[in-house]
Amino acid sequence: MIFTSKLIEDAVEAFCKLPGIGKKTALRMVLHLLKEQPEVTSMFTERIQRMRDDIRFCKECNNIADTDICSICENPSRSKELICVVENFRDLITIENTGQFSGVYHILGGLLSPLEGIGPDQLYISQLVERVKQHQPKEIIMALSPTIEGDTTVYYIGKQLKGTNVLISGIARGIAFGGELEYTDEITLGKAIAKRLPVDVLQH
Repeated sequence: MIFTSKLIEDAVEAFCKLPGIGKKTALRMVLHLLKEQPEVTSMFTERIQRMRDDIRFCKECNNIADTDICSICENPSRSKELICVVENFRDLITIENTGQFSGVYHILGGLLSPLEGIGPDQLYISQLVERVKQHQPKEIIMALSPTIEGDTTVYYIGKQLKGTNVLISGIARGIAFGGELEYTDEITLGKAIAKRLPVDVLQH
């Protein structure tokens, strides 16, 4: 793609760094911003910069937040006795959109994958174990993608929590094995959470 302006080219290259954005789409975005009033473009860039500078991660669950404790953890109507363990922020949002869960979350930051060099130390597993020991919730829902990595992570966490009184459950297998949680439709995911099963049942 040939550009007559280095400024336009640089802006297009910047947008192309976003996932799923090719040069044609990036150019369309850049030209749209160019046609907008200067204050609109300023608001756009300021909000992106503010997000990047001021975003925090919840000290309780690792959720993306505006303050040290996220809005879910500090909500008194959410049950602290029910913790839903998810891989990432996208999965948390997907589950929230089902409207089927009223507890709190714990984001692991990934899944165990020895082949990719991702071990327990790279994830927030020890933080989860400490959280369970300290707050003694009644149940932990392992809402992880039903893949080999997901099941390995569930098994490992279960071993780490052995000896505690917490019930460990997993989402029902309405989610196809090998599927990604964030791409599951909300109705299926909502039913899978509502009909969750003890983890030891899932492993037999």
